[in-house]
Amino acid sequence: MLNIKVLGPGCANCRKLEEVAREAVALAGVEAQVEKVTDTEAILAYDVLKTPGLVINGKLVSSGRIPAAGTVVEWIREAG
Repeated sequence: MLNIKVLGPGCANCRKLEEVAREAVALAGVEAQVEKVTDTEAILAYDVLKTPGLVINGKLVSSGRIPAAGTVVEWIREAG
């Protein structure tokens, strides 16, 4: 099972990225745990300079933007 983390304080963009991540998981047809990380120290541990950030299986794949669901599906497939 994939582990996907959405990094951010809970702003509108962070919530949107969580929606995109969940949509991408459904499109990819994989099992994944989508987790929101709002703790500042935990976010900084991933060297995120700008939120929202997206981590798939421990690897930061995006920060400071909301990627398209299709792009996230590609990242999920690469991580799987």
